[in-house]
Amino acid sequence: MELKGIHVPLVTPFAEDGSVALDALDRLARSVLDDGAAGLVALGTTGEPAALSAPERQAVVEVCAAACAERGGQLVVGAHGGDTRSVGEALAVLGKQVPQAAAALVTVPAFLRPGEAGTVEHFRRLAEVSPLPLVVYHIPYRTGQALSAAALLRLAAVPGVVGVKYATGGLDQDAVELLAAAPAGFAVLTGEDAFLSPMLALGAAGGILASAQLATARFAELAAAWEDGDVPRARALGHRLAALAGAVFAAPNPAVVKGVLHAQGRIPTPDVRLPLLPAGAAEVAAALDLVTGPEFASGLDH
Repeated sequence: MELKGIHVPLVTPFAEDGSVALDALDRLARSVLDDGAAGLVALGTTGEPAALSAPERQAVVEVCAAACAERGGQLVVGAHGGDTRSVGEALAVLGKQVPQAAAALVTVPAFLRPGEAGTVEHFRRLAEVSPLPLVVYHIPYRTGQALSAAALLRLAAVPGVVGVKYATGGLDQDAVELLAAAPAGFAVLTGEDAFLSPMLALGAAGGILASAQLATARFAELAAAWEDGDVPRARALGHRLAALAGAVFAAPNPAVVKGVLHAQGRIPTPDVRLPLLPAGAAEVAAALDLVTGPEFASGLDH
């Protein structure tokens, strides 16, 4: 499996009555694929999976799988659980629900801090039983478990582990070392929206980026610019998209994204489920001003 380009972790829209607005999710999924996204991520952090019931999660996956099948997009689905056994069970269920061409996004074990050796063994055991290839979700400021470049390279050597969503809060030495040594067939996808451009410049395969829901074509344009070697265009567009990322994460994700999508008429409400709260009007307005600016509406002059 080759993971490459911009993958959009979709929000889960809610209707006025609090139910999941599957029709809005379907429209959103198809629109970002039509605008150049290489794939969708269902039940990522942006989709509030912990706040969804099991039937709601299943319905979200079905909508995203159908959109990817029709549009030729890559499907990645979050698989959740508190320990190796429960994540393995979730993967088994997921494997019966989605096409074999899909991948599973699995977070480094959170809160437990099992150490690098325990984390590597966790993914090794999961890869042995998973019906789907695995993408490691490395986000230490949420999980509490840091991983060195050496540990990530050990994970890259595990059969069935096809990539990592790298989200450490910035561009660090481990990212540089990982990108320098990552083997063929192992995709490094940044999960830090503001650092997409420098990560692509260093050789990242793409990104899983919440703010790409709001300017999908521009994020795809940035990825294409680096691939084409158009450095001036990539640098200029990268700066603009970094500013958008800053505005999107001015409140806990996905509150601002949902606020903008609602203001654009793309989802029925800006609602999130507790313990999240909706973004403030000023936060939504700041991000909306950026995505409706001429450089995002019609592309970057070059």
